[in-house]
Amino acid sequence: MNTESADSDATTRPHATPAPDPIMEAIGRAVVEGRTGDAATARRKLQDLWTVIGANGDPLHRCSLAHYLADLYEDPAEALTWNLRALEAVDALTDQRVDRHHAGLRVAGFRPSLHLNLADDHRRLGSFTAAAEHIEAARTHAPNLPGDAYGAMIRTAIEEVSEAIARGDTAARASAPGRRG
Repeated sequence: MNTESADSDATTRPHATPAPDPIMEAIGRAVVEGRTGDAATARRKLQDLWTVIGANGDPLHRCSLAHYLADLYEDPAEALTWNLRALEAVDALTDQRVDRHHAGLRVAGFRPSLHLNLADDHRRLGSFTAAAEHIEAARTHAPNLPGDAYGAMIRTAIEEVSEAIARGDTAARASAPGRRG
């Protein structure tokens, strides 16, 4: 999932500028911090935000936070926990809620990445049947990806993970999110 991507069938329509969302802004700040090298602090901040949001809070907040927090764990079992929470949250998410955050985004565009991440976690844990199920779900939802660089990146990763599943490979991919190689 990338909160900058949109459903490939999304149409551009005039929208008022979305009101600032302090939770999404805090998630974004923590993500940047994690990507610049301080994963431990970013994890702590996101976990603190999870406590504020709650397991039944706004699905966009839960999905976004869990998705990005999973990327901050090198341990696939810890990442799996958060990626499952992201997928659970997306099931409660509506296009109307997403559109209020970023005009043109569609929930369907989140699913390929979420299933890809779950497939990769299961693969790294040696659970190849579950990994294959999620990579197939990622492929099924891939037509909802935009035709931009983000969409191409996710499509490429789907193929990489699929090939790794077929080989029975449990090694972390160099191109996986959160890799600090």
